[in-house]
Amino acid sequence: MRVTYGRELMMQRLLDADGIESFIPMRYVLEKVHNKPKRMLRPAIHNLLFIHSSKSTVQQFKSKRQSLQYMTRRENGRNVPIVVGDKEMNRFIDVSKHYDLECSYFKPEELNLARGTRVRIHGGPLDGKEAVFIKVKGHRSKSIVVAIPNVIAVAFAEITPDYLEVIDADSKK
Repeated sequence: MRVTYGRELMMQRLLDADGIESFIPMRYVLEKVHNKPKRMLRPAIHNLLFIHSSKSTVQQFKSKRQSLQYMTRRENGRNVPIVVGDKEMNRFIDVSKHYDLECSYFKPEELNLARGTRVRIHGGPLDGKEAVFIKVKGHRSKSIVVAIPNVIAVAFAEITPDYLEVIDADSKK
C-alpha cells in the first residue's frame, strides 16, 4: 500500500492496534539530534507499507483512512491492487530485516531481473536465502538482489562468488 509521505510508522501503529500484520522495510540513517549525529532507524522507502490480511479487513481499515491507498498494476485495461505471495514476502522480509547490511532499494523499472541468475547464499546473515545475482546499473561491482516482482527490489553490496550456489531454474528449493 502507499501511505501519505512520512506517515508510514503512524499507519503501522494503527494497524498494530487493530491486530493487522504489516511490514515496513527499514534502514539506519544518521540524523542530527541536539546538534549531534545519531543513528536512527527509518523507513527505507517512503510511502510504502505491506499489509498481510484479508481483502475485506484491509478494505474496512482503509475506508477510515484516506492517506492509505492501494498500489496497483494494469491488468486487462483496469488498475488491480498488487497482491504479494507469502513466499515472496517472507523472503523479502528475511533479507530486509538485516538493517546493518549495506543495501539499496530499487523500483522494478530500475532493474532488469530477467537476465539475472538465481542463487542461494551460503554464510553470513543471509545464509540460505535465495536471490538474483546481477549487475546493478551505475555500480561497478556485482550485487545480490531480492525482488518482489512489480513492487520493489533490494540490492546488497558486493558478495564473494565463493558464497553463492547457482540454483537450477527448475529447482523447487
